[in-house]
Amino acid sequence: MPSLFDPIQFGDIDAANRIVMAPLTRARATADHVPTELMIDYYRQRASAGLIITEGTGVSRQGLGWPNAPGLWTDAQVEAWKPVTAAVHEAGGRIVAQIWHMGRLARPDVTRLTPLSSSVTRAPYHKPENPYAEARAATLDDIAQAQDEYAQAATNAIRAGFDGVQLHGANGYLIDQFLRDGTNHRDDDYGGSPENRIRFMREAVARVVDAIGAGRTSIRLSPNGETQGADDSSPASVFIPAARALDDLGIAFLELREQAPDGTFGKTDVPKLSPQIREAFSGPLVLNQDYSFDAGAADVAEGRADAIAWGRAFIANPDLVERFRTGAALQKDDMRTWYSAGPEGYTDYPALEKLPA
Repeated sequence: MPSLFDPIQFGDIDAANRIVMAPLTRARATADHVPTELMIDYYRQRASAGLIITEGTGVSRQGLGWPNAPGLWTDAQVEAWKPVTAAVHEAGGRIVAQIWHMGRLARPDVTRLTPLSSSVTRAPYHKPENPYAEARAATLDDIAQAQDEYAQAATNAIRAGFDGVQLHGANGYLIDQFLRDGTNHRDDDYGGSPENRIRFMREAVARVVDAIGAGRTSIRLSPNGETQGADDSSPASVFIPAARALDDLGIAFLELREQAPDGTFGKTDVPKLSPQIREAFSGPLVLNQDYSFDAGAADVAEGRADAIAWGRAFIANPDLVERFRTGAALQKDDMRTWYSAGPEGYTDYPALEKLPA
């Protein structure tokens, strides 16, 4: 039986272990969404992960409504990512860029643009004093442009030295807004039936595959339960066929962000779909959902997953792999510094050998 410390092949990407660093928005780029030197150290420190999936990285100004998140649509952004990927590779790691279009969750106070979605909808408020804007429904030209942007961002990622990309298809962002009937109210070829609602995802992934190859392409989905206002009345009817469509495209891996009744961020009684998706998708399946080391090790050993992605655990534990290997205690992250500027709570968490005596 495989263990979390065994190597694995994610398409064209050879990973030294099955402990994946999940994408984590940290807001350390510039106001123009250009990666900073601080990000070099942050990702280098975590290069012992079998695979790093970067924070969500915008495919366009239209799609990136998060202050100080990085992008991949300008030459300046591409050039600034190069020392990050070089540092990870020099440390023996592998890294893919999560390419991100936020759809209706892109705030106009950041983008200066009206947000785009599958339909005219408004995401639920996080803060009543700063509500999300009502999104406009994507035209067919908008759909074609968004797919072009995914493909161009993927091409730019390879130019920047990444080993591949992961399309962000989860958590209520643009692809998810097309997938779910709670946010997709269209009556054309991109709405209505599950087959039609899958179309945008399938075409976007296919464009990326054409641009950089299936072996360097992956996607993240969140198939069970409401997330950031996006929900579906029958998740199995859309996400299992979506997994089959992804299997047909031969992508490198599929990651699922699942929710549970006792989840840390997002709780649901909607059953997990990973067992059925496991049957529909023949490539490597990566699971992510508040895993302890023991639970992740069991799911890999018993064949429920091929690898496990940890997010918050990697924030405070840059050497998470070694801590898992040795059974060392995990450090606790400081939520106040998740999105703050500077090294505090970002690059200053000590590794085991640097802990004070």
